[in-house]
Amino acid sequence: MFHKYEGYNMLNIFHCIFFSPGSESVETISKVSVKAGASVSIPCSYDIKYKNYVKYLCKGYSFNYCSFAVRTDSSQEIEKYSISEDKTQNNLNMTIKRLTADDTHFWCGVEINNGADDRQYFQLSVTTGTPSLSLAHQNVIGYIGDKITINCSYRNSGGVRWCKLGSTCVTKATVSGNIDGTAVTINMTISNVINVTMSGLKQESSGWYYCVKGDFQMPVHLTVTVKPTGKYYHYLLIRNSNNNVCFRPFSSLMILAIPLSVLIFIVIVALSILLVLKGTSKSDRTSAAIWFTMNEFRSLKRVKKE
Repeated sequence: MFHKYEGYNMLNIFHCIFFSPGSESVETISKVSVKAGASVSIPCSYDIKYKNYVKYLCKGYSFNYCSFAVRTDSSQEIEKYSISEDKTQNNLNMTIKRLTADDTHFWCGVEINNGADDRQYFQLSVTTGTPSLSLAHQNVIGYIGDKITINCSYRNSGGVRWCKLGSTCVTKATVSGNIDGTAVTINMTISNVINVTMSGLKQESSGWYYCVKGDFQMPVHLTVTVKPTGKYYHYLLIRNSNNNVCFRPFSSLMILAIPLSVLIFIVIVALSILLVLKGTSKSDRTSAAIWFTMNEFRSLKRVKKE
């Protein structure tokens, strides 16, 4: 990794370390509890004015001495770090794999030529036990007009919120509210589970959200799309090169293809037997039946062996 050091004087360095942890033009979550050895995706949103600027993930407690882990202007996957950008929503997705206790302090930054970079600090709390706040999946899919329920499991104490990155939050105190026109309800009747339901999903509901419990946050990306027709109701769960989970629909007809082809084969075989037997004498029919049965038996034995 390359080390970042800008030639500031001592007053600027002191100010950056102690009084300037981030910028309002760049936003990310602040603290995430993760399990050692696992992977985590961290979102980072930026002001639209930075759409065509270089962004990066920098590792280190002090911004001025952090090391570039990965940048958008070079290879977007280096060792266990990867970065991808969604310019339509002004978001970065930074993924860190094979987490260790050393993966603690990071910065999401936007490179500013001839000026100080805009950045935001975030912290990972890596544990060998159960994380303080967690989700089953960091990528979920919903359909326009439908609702979706997301469960956040927690072990810590503190206030509860459900937020959209770059937008607003709904708190436990309000119980229900809305984010960008989508109704949000928080339910905590299940022990150690924050149950969040979003109703009346719209295309604009897509984006990064995060659970908040005390000092910890856990991000999740919601993709809202048009509900497939009845022809498509089966999904393959796949993981792309950026370690993001995607849902790929495939036709239900594919499920019927194999058994249907077997049935057609059996019908053809049965018709063939009838035609053969119809044109032969009784003794010939008996011989033909025995010959066909023996060959079918051998075929079945070969299939079982394979």
